[in-house]
Amino acid sequence: MAAHPGIVEILGLAGSISLLSGWRLYLTILATGLAMHFHALALPEHLAALAILANPWVMGTSAFAALCEFLADKIAWLDSVWDAVHTLIRPIGGALLTLAIVDPADPATQAVAFILGGGGALLAHSGKAGARAVINTSPEPLSNVVVSSTEDIATGGLLYLVYSNPLTAGAVALVLAALAIALLVFAMRVLGKLFGKGPASSAQ
Repeated sequence: MAAHPGIVEILGLAGSISLLSGWRLYLTILATGLAMHFHALALPEHLAALAILANPWVMGTSAFAALCEFLADKIAWLDSVWDAVHTLIRPIGGALLTLAIVDPADPATQAVAFILGGGGALLAHSGKAGARAVINTSPEPLSNVVVSSTEDIATGGLLYLVYSNPLTAGAVALVLAALAIALLVFAMRVLGKLFGKGPASSAQ
């Protein structure tokens, strides 16, 4: 069984999991449940709230939802509809996961964790949704499958990395946050050029 992570690792786990929830919430829930079920994720006693994720019913439900997300995310524009529906669901899910990871002994810390966890998931979700909206402007459908599959593999791989080696979780969280910001800025600029300047250009 893995050693219990300390406060630095706990904060890193909370940050990385909240951000990954913005990409693939259901896969994150399923992976966390599986990690606990197979004792790959050893958490302190105060994190007992996460034990519910290892419940077979919860894992089964999250697996079904993850499969639906896997399929919907491969189809152009359906992925954007799915993202729009999950604009509130992913941040709330990320906030609750973060809330369960951080020590509940201090209510102020819990409140900060809930806000930052939701904010991290929303940031990652926004970057993902924006990037996919840009990709959907391309006439060929293959790019959706390639990008979505890359996100699936990256999410699974990063979840395995932070659970098997919590010391890396903080670095993963920083990289994910920077990537989310970069994707969001990129998407805003490209979509702004496509739709914001479109009428002006046609008028000329």
